[in-house]
Amino acid sequence: MARKKKFDDVHGWIVLDKPVGVTSTQAVSRLKRLFNANKCGHAGTLDPLASGMLPLAFGEATKTVSFVMDGTKVYRFTVRWGAQTATDDTEGEVIATSDHRPTKAEIEAILPEFIGEIMQVPPKFSAIKIDGERAYDLARDGEEVVLEARPIEILDLALVDVPDADTAVFDCECGKGTYVRALARDMGLRLGTRGHVIGLRRVHVGPFEEDDMIPLADIEKAAEEGGLDAARALLVPVEAGLSEVTEVAVNRDAAARLRRGQSVILRGRDAPADEDAVWVTCGGDLVAIGEVDRGELVPRRVFMLGGE
Repeated sequence: MARKKKFDDVHGWIVLDKPVGVTSTQAVSRLKRLFNANKCGHAGTLDPLASGMLPLAFGEATKTVSFVMDGTKVYRFTVRWGAQTATDDTEGEVIATSDHRPTKAEIEAILPEFIGEIMQVPPKFSAIKIDGERAYDLARDGEEVVLEARPIEILDLALVDVPDADTAVFDCECGKGTYVRALARDMGLRLGTRGHVIGLRRVHVGPFEEDDMIPLADIEKAAEEGGLDAARALLVPVEAGLSEVTEVAVNRDAAARLRRGQSVILRGRDAPADEDAVWVTCGGDLVAIGEVDRGELVPRRVFMLGGE
């Protein structure tokens, strides 16, 4: 009987620049195998036809994924006017057309209507579940998919370029759950035409910036030329996913209590009295994520990264 391969405890983040044609699940599998890691997950699905930022969490960093996913996201996307597709991107068949092409002034005039908290109907070809089934599976099987409008938040929406009468390029800063494909569809309808996404790139997720991204080819090249250590040297620390959360430093005794799942009382002039989420360090080592209620720090997730 063959011995099961042993994987390593690898901790940290890779802010992947995902290429077009690779699914988020495939990206996780490739990097998990390349890093020989026990555990790996991503912080927010990116469509196969989209490129750009896909933060990958390894090991203890998976405990911080929700904080990254809850952060704002920035997309640059290109819309083609005059045609609506079944998938609201280039994969689906054309289901409606229009001869009207909006002017730059017309496009800019309607953008404020899509900024703020708005209601959005997700695309029928999406990962939303209906009675336990993914909407895209039902749609591919030819079933009628009816999705309810959901509240989303768009913080900013700007027209970046109008290369020609048929296309327009936008930057969108938005909250969790926003579908850019649906935004393109709805803008087209509002402009008296039709529209679908022909290019989509994510450039920001939560605490991670565009300059943090590493192309998949560069990671694979590092592993090929320098081995496992060279690839793992590209990891950023677990706490990189928590940079938008309040940090609280504690002493060794308090850290020991927190690691045992026990709460501690925070003292000092600068200690927070109430916080929904904080991350706790001791001597520079990440100890826990918790919440503060009337000065009492209650651990919710504990980390074992050394310095215990």
